[in-house]
This record gives sequence, structure tokens and C-alpha cells, in this order.
Amino acid sequence: MDADAATAFPLALLPLVSFAISVFTSTGGVSGAFLLLPFQVSVLGLSSPSVSATNQLYNVVAIPGGVARYLREGRLVWPLTWVVVAGTLPGVLAGALIRVVYLPDPQSFKTFASLVLLYIGGRMIRDMLSRRAANPTSAEKRFADLVGERSRRKEPLGGGDAMPRVEVRHASWRRIAFEFHGEIHQVSTPGVATLSLAVGVVGGIYGIGGGAIMAPFLVSVFGLPVYTVAGAALAGTLVTSVAGVAFYQLLAPYVPHLDVAPLWGIGLLLGIGGLAGTYIGARLQKHLPAALIKWMLVLIIVATATLYLVQGLR
Repeated sequence: MDADAATAFPLALLPLVSFAISVFTSTGGVSGAFLLLPFQVSVLGLSSPSVSATNQLYNVVAIPGGVARYLREGRLVWPLTWVVVAGTLPGVLAGALIRVVYLPDPQSFKTFASLVLLYIGGRMIRDMLSRRAANPTSAEKRFADLVGERSRRKEPLGGGDAMPRVEVRHASWRRIAFEFHGEIHQVSTPGVATLSLAVGVVGGIYGIGGGAIMAPFLVSVFGLPVYTVAGAALAGTLVTSVAGVAFYQLLAPYVPHLDVAPLWGIGLLLGIGGLAGTYIGARLQKHLPAALIKWMLVLIIVATATLYLVQGLR
């Protein structure tokens, strides 16, 4: 189906839908694209590969709001961001090809989408039930306590030096180390790059840029504080989504039998709401417990995945 299928839904409400979703999801470093894809398919009635391209167009417009806020608050780890981009970018391009060549059928795509969402949800549940989730790092706990204390005193919580900032201590092809609120965290550069490549392939197929998968992995596998990975995950998704949109647009003339190019009107309307939503979500993040954010995400992801799996197997 094409953009005309979306006329039954009031297009003026699209920014409100994306705003509501992105306010919540951006607190965890996720743009909300993984929830907007089911919305496009189930509510707008879109099912062609252009849905993936439109989803990435949404990312391009929406994510700068959240990135700008995390940057202002000093919680954007640039070395980590660029490693994520370097690993994810080629994967996203490969995923776009797989989507067009092997998964153009709506039923097959629904089944694939459900498996992706179930994997994300399962990974997050495992993280939430782990000892690490039950006992967050001291930096996370002290940061949350500081936010709560300053909020009660009505002290400023914005940019500048009002709150703890990320300080990069080391960045090389072997490892990345940074300090946050008096605690040093480090990760393997090759490990993050390899994971990013796999995430990019899945993200390119699904049209999410990979952030919805990368953010939970950075927290659960590499043990990084959620308050420091959200900005990097969003920034990485932004760069790869720009490439994804361009790739789908350039690929469109070579597959005239498929709707591959992004639906610019729908993508821009969703992006406008997302732009405001990601900024506000990033601003609210420090006020919300990481556990609360993850459990709400898990409920939405699992419910959506179950619905898609049932539809895809019919």
C-alpha cells in the first residue's frame, strides 16, 4: 500500500503520536522508531519496504532534539558514539538490501519484526532481573540521589556545571574509558564495533537505525550507566538513519516494482513531533529511575511483538 492508505487516519495527529512515544522512549536512548513502525503498519495501513525508509526519515528529523539535550548536559560520550556509528553504518546498508530483496512480503516482515521485538524485550527482562539491575552502579545511584536532592531544593538541573558530566579518560582502538560522577567505566572498542555491526543489520531491515537494540546492550552487556549511553545510542542512530534514508532513496529507481523510497510527508510529520519529544524526554531522563523506564519499555515491546507474531503466522 502507499501513502494514500494513510488518509483514513487524521494526518494532523501524527506529530502528537510521535511526540507521546518519543518523550518516553528517548529517556532510554531510543528514538521511538521501533514503536512507530507497528503504528505505520497497523494504523496507517502501510506495508511496503518504504515503511522502513520512512521510519529512518523520522529518526533524522526527531533525534537531534534528544542529542542536543544530552550534549548540553554533558552526558554524550563521543568516542563511544563514533565506534557505534562505524560499526552500525555498514550493517544498516546491508540490512536495507536484505529488507528489499528478501523481506518485501508484509507477512514475512511482520514475523521478522515480532522476532526482533521479542529479542529486545527478552534481553531487557534478563537485564532487569539480573543482580546488576537490582543493584545499580554506585554512579547511577548517586546521580539519581543527587537529582532527587536538588529537585527537592529546587536547584538548577540544566546544562553547564550544574550536574555531573562525562569525562573521557582514554579512547583508542582497544578500549574506551570515561568517568561519570567519580566512577570509571571502560569498554572494549572491538567488542562494541562488532556488536554494532550485527545491530546495524537488524536495524537496517527493521528501519530503526539500531538504537533500540544498542542501548539495552550497552547497559546490560557492557555494564554502562543508562544515564551515559542514551546520548551515544541516539547520536549513532541519527547518523546511520541519514545513510539509510539516502540509500533507500537511491535504491528506489532500481526496484520500480516496490515502494522503497521514504514517504516524505508522513516521515516529516512524525519527525516534527519526535523532535520535541526526544528533547523533552532527554530533559526528563535524570528524574526517572532506569528500572521504571526499562519495565515500561518491556511491556510495550512484548505486547507489540506478540500481536505481530500472531498476525504474521496467520
